[in-house]
Amino acid sequence: MADTNTFDVIVVGGGPGGYVCAIRAAQLGLKTAVIERDRLGGICLNWGCIPTKALLRSSEIWHLMHRLNEFGFSAENFKFDLAKIVERSRKVSQQLSNGVGFLMKKHKIAVIAGEAKLAGKGRLAVTRDGKTEEYAAKNIVLATGARARTLPGLEPDGKLVWTYREAMVPPSFPKSLLVVGSGAIGIEFASFFRTLGSDVTVVEVLDRVLPVEDEEISQLAAKAFVKQGMKVKVSTTVEKLEKGADSVTATLKGTDGKSETLTVERVILAIGIVGNVENIGLEAAGVKVEKTHVVINEWGETGVAGLWAIGDLVGPPWLAHKAMHEGVIVAERIAGVKGAHPLDASKVPGCTYCWPQVASIGLTEAKAKATGRKIKIGRFPFIGNGKAIALGDSEGLIKTVFDADTGELLGAHMIGAEVTELIQGYAIARTLEATEADLAGVVFPHPTLSEMMHEAVLDADKKALHI
Repeated sequence: MADTNTFDVIVVGGGPGGYVCAIRAAQLGLKTAVIERDRLGGICLNWGCIPTKALLRSSEIWHLMHRLNEFGFSAENFKFDLAKIVERSRKVSQQLSNGVGFLMKKHKIAVIAGEAKLAGKGRLAVTRDGKTEEYAAKNIVLATGARARTLPGLEPDGKLVWTYREAMVPPSFPKSLLVVGSGAIGIEFASFFRTLGSDVTVVEVLDRVLPVEDEEISQLAAKAFVKQGMKVKVSTTVEKLEKGADSVTATLKGTDGKSETLTVERVILAIGIVGNVENIGLEAAGVKVEKTHVVINEWGETGVAGLWAIGDLVGPPWLAHKAMHEGVIVAERIAGVKGAHPLDASKVPGCTYCWPQVASIGLTEAKAKATGRKIKIGRFPFIGNGKAIALGDSEGLIKTVFDADTGELLGAHMIGAEVTELIQGYAIARTLEATEADLAGVVFPHPTLSEMMHEAVLDADKKALHI
C-alpha cells in the first residue's frame, strides 16, 4: 500500500466530532485523514445547528418588525421573501463548510471523498464513483453521525412529509403545518414557521413539550407557545398520514382513546434520530451495536483494538459540542496525552433556539430529588431584571438546583431571551465544581441579563435582592 494511503489516524465522517478530532490529532503530530461522503461540517453545519439558527434569526427579525411601535418606530407594508431567507441560510452554511476545508489544509489533514467501510484490522475501503481504494491507519475513529428516525406509516416523502432537510429549504411557505415531536428540532421549526405566520400544530407522544427539560420550564414554554398561537397536543400519537394532492390528513389519537383528524399543507417529522451504523462493516469487525448506536467505554474505545467511535453515532446527548469534546478526548487518548478526562454528560449544556429560548445543564428538579439528596431551589424571573425590561424581553425564568448539604450546583434551567448564551456560566461553574457560596460571591456586571444567574443562586438561600 502506498505511503500516501497510510496514516496514524483516519476519521470516518467530517462532521463536528470528526473534523475536530482530526484537527486535534494533527496538532499532536499525528498523520491524519478525514473520509467524508458528502460535505465537510456534516449535518450540523450543512443541515442542522447552523442553518437553522440563520432561519431563526430571520424569524426573530420578523417578530421584532411587528413590535416597532413599542420601540418608537413606524413602518408599513413590510413583507418577507422566503427564497431569500433560505438563500441566506444556505450561504451561511456554505461559508462555514468552506471554512472547515481551510482548516483541513491548514493542519495538513488529507480529505478523502467517498464512502468508507472497514476492511480488516486497521484498514478501510473507500468507494467513490464506483471505484474503490484502500487506506490503512493504526487508529480509525468512526464519526458517521445519525439521521432522522422514521416510523411505519409516517415515512417522509420530501414533498408533503418533511424531515429537517426539507423543512430547511421549503420551496413555498406552508400556511398550515403539523410538527410531530416536540424536542429541540421540532420546536425550533415550529417556532420558525409560526413566527412567520403559519398555522402550526405540535404533537408530542409524552405528557409535555420539550420533555427532557425541567418540568417547570416545559410548562412555561408551552404557555408561551400557545400564547403565540401555536396549537400544542401532548400525550398524543399520530396514527397515520393520508396524503392528498397538496395536503396531508393526520389521524391523531390521545391517551383517552379518542381520535381526531387534522388536515395541513405539510408535516415535519422530528421524532428522534438513529445512528448511521449500516454498511460500514461493524458486524464483521466485531463492534457492538445497541439500539442503532455503537457501544463505547468512557474513552471512546469500541473494544476492538485501534477502533474508536464518537458523536451522535454513540448516543445521547445528540449535540455537536458533545461530539467535538469526544473528538478531542479520543485524539488525546490516541496520542498518549497525560491528564485527559473522560466526558461527563451531566456537564454538557443543552440549548433550544425557539422563541423564547430554552437552555439547561445537569439535573432537573425531579431528577435531583430522585437521587435522595436534600436539595435547594433558586428562581429569578426576567421581569425583575433591568436589562430584560430595557430589551423588551421581560418574560422568562432562571432556575437553579443545589445540594442543600454540600452546596454543589446540580442543575440549572432557563427560559427567555439569550439564555442559550447565558447557560455557559453555569457550565463553567459545574466544570470547576463551584459551590453555591462560590457563585454567590461572584460580582456580575450591571445591567446585564447575567445578573439573573446571580439572583437565582441567591434565591436558593432566600437572599435574592430584586424580588
